[in-house]
Amino acid sequence: MKRLTEKQFEQAISQLEIGDQSILIARGVLVEGKSQADFARAMNITKSAVSQAVNRVWNAYKELAEVPDGYEKVTVILPRHQAYQVRKWAKEAKGL
Repeated sequence: MKRLTEKQFEQAISQLEIGDQSILIARGVLVEGKSQADFARAMNITKSAVSQAVNRVWNAYKELAEVPDGYEKVTVILPRHQAYQVRKWAKEAKGL
C-alpha cells in the first residue's frame, strides 16, 4: 500500500498543478490510508479517477525522493549551447 506523511504529501503536490478534488482524493488514500475503492464509492466517482489522482501525487513524490539533499530537479527549455552546459553540470553532479 502506498503511503505518505503529510509533509511528503505537501512536498509532492507543491510540484503539481492539481485541483482541489484530486488533492482531497490523493490525501485520503496516501496520507489517511483509505482504500481507493471505498473512496470511489464515497465520492461517487470511478476507481480509475481515484487511481489517476493518487498516481499523479505518488509519481511526483517518487521524483522528489530521487533528488539528493541540497539539489533540486529543474525542467527547462534552453538554447542548445546552454542546454549543453547544463547537461555537463548534471554529469559532474552525479559524480559527487
